[in-house]
Amino acid sequence: MAKFEVKLPKMGESVAEATITSWLKQVGDNIELDESIVSIATDKVDTEIPSEVEGTLIEVLFDEDDIVKVGETIAIIETLDEEINTTDKKIIIEELENKEIVKVEEEVNKTIESLSIEKISPSGKFFSPLVRNIAEKEGISMNELESIIGTGMDNRVTKNDILAYLQSDNSNNNNIEKQKTVIEQPVKKITTATKAPKLELKATPVSVNGTDEIIEMSRMGKLVANHMVQSVQTSAHVQSFIEVDVTNIAKWREKIKDKYYAREGEKITYTPIFMQAVAKVIKDFPMINISIDGDKIIKRKAINLGMAASLSDGNLIVPVIKNADQLNLVGMTKAVNDLANRARNGQLKPDEIQDGTYTVTNVGSFGSVFGTPIINQPQVAILALGTVRKVPAVIETPEGDFIGIRQKMFMSHSYDHRVVNGALGGLFIKAIKDYLESWDINMEF
Repeated sequence: MAKFEVKLPKMGESVAEATITSWLKQVGDNIELDESIVSIATDKVDTEIPSEVEGTLIEVLFDEDDIVKVGETIAIIETLDEEINTTDKKIIIEELENKEIVKVEEEVNKTIESLSIEKISPSGKFFSPLVRNIAEKEGISMNELESIIGTGMDNRVTKNDILAYLQSDNSNNNNIEKQKTVIEQPVKKITTATKAPKLELKATPVSVNGTDEIIEMSRMGKLVANHMVQSVQTSAHVQSFIEVDVTNIAKWREKIKDKYYAREGEKITYTPIFMQAVAKVIKDFPMINISIDGDKIIKRKAINLGMAASLSDGNLIVPVIKNADQLNLVGMTKAVNDLANRARNGQLKPDEIQDGTYTVTNVGSFGSVFGTPIINQPQVAILALGTVRKVPAVIETPEGDFIGIRQKMFMSHSYDHRVVNGALGGLFIKAIKDYLESWDINMEF
């Protein structure tokens, strides 16, 4: 017998820790290769950790709701591999004993910390060491820290929550309150003379009667809501709209879809065709593929396309196709179908929803003609695809104009007017339109 340590895997450069949400296997259970052992939650996505070996689960080192660092051992599996030598056994036993000592020390430290008002709030609310360190560095008191709305598990304040708070006016207003005792009169005089009173945004009170149902927002729902509000407050949203004739694409897809499925084992939809067009045009308009960092522009080399997907619970997730410009149509189809299926089944890995540089959302899948999507920060633009419809249209020919039935759709382009002006935003979707309308109906795949 041998013992295998299950460690919390690396889940992307920006993910340093995760919360244990539930153990899917208990001590004594048999574990199959690639069978999920535990569910975890990060600030970005919920996921499961599969086993790298077969064996029996003999120990779990963390409880549900515990926060674990990347690389830490979370469980021990006993495998049927050959017996390891005595020296290795001794090392493993010593490591396990050390872990028990560390766990005891951690419990003692937690008890000591609970006596300190600086680390545990008066109400008993838990704040991670990272959040407490940021608060201490920025001079945020415990009372002020308690006032921050958390989007983590059980409304826990995350790193993103406190950083967003520091960038908001709430932090500035509180700093002014701290200094009032010293400079109250001068500040009042200057404010009265030079500035109009600042309006505070307050939530409208909501009345509830006995027939109303109160539904708690899910963890992901709160994350999405916070992200959308932050985006609207950050970027100056502007939209451009354009109508695209996709008749040739519709005819081509209808002609080859059965042959395509027989050869590739994949159903081809409009989505991979549109995603390939976007990736190609971004190469011609690289200033769409940027982010803003203060007063600096970061020009992204990689073209990583986010693909907004709706989940069964009504929430939204955006898996990312990395280096999308390097994929041909077959590769794009496989990537789109794979990510869409795993998104619906909750099987995405945290790294698969990170590092997007431009996002596409298909509002047409719900019958919408067009929409005005909110930019997915820290990107500067997002494209919405409307539904494909048969419409009467004027067709120009050498013999004259006539009315015919064409298949058309609208594209809506939202972009950040701080760095993308109307010319760039409009020319970008015009180039996508030109690419799609020039589709060769006789093209082989």
